[in-house]
Formats: sequence, structure tokens, C-alpha cells
Amino acid sequence: MANATPKKRPTPEKRDKTNLARAARNRATRSALKTTIKKATNICYVGGGDKTAAVRYAIKRVDQACAKGLMHKNCAARKKSQLMRMLSKTA
Repeated sequence: MANATPKKRPTPEKRDKTNLARAARNRATRSALKTTIKKATNICYVGGGDKTAAVRYAIKRVDQACAKGLMHKNCAARKKSQLMRMLSKTA
């Protein structure tokens, strides 16, 4: 292994490009998550839709964000708990 070639690392330009793409994707996912939670909250308190379906969809999105690393697992658990508590209060 004395003359093995070292692994090539990506160039700084590629690193910048991928970081920008990931940041944009994360920002879009985080924004969609916030919108989903707000819609579920609005439906639970104001009405105008199926409460359980809205909360279940919001919980699904929270789980997806947690799986992708956009949200800490404790934060995800707290959000899901808040959504379930909100649903049980309005039911």
C-alpha cells in the first residue's frame, strides 16, 4: 500500500454547489412543514375540514423531517405531542 493513490476529494466549487442545493431543499421542506402544522392548527381551532386527517398528515410530515435530519427527534416528539393534544381538546 505504499504507492496507493489517495482518494480524490470534491472541489470547493462542487462543495458550494451541493451545499446550496441542499440548503434550498431543506428550506423548502422546513417551510412546507411549518405550513402543514399551521393548517392543522387552523382546522382544529377554526374548523372547515377533517381534523384527524389534517393532524395525521402534519404528524407524517414531522416524522419525515425528523428522518431527514431537519428536526431533532425530541423536537419532533414535542410537535407530535402538541398536535395530538390539540386534536383531543377540540374533539
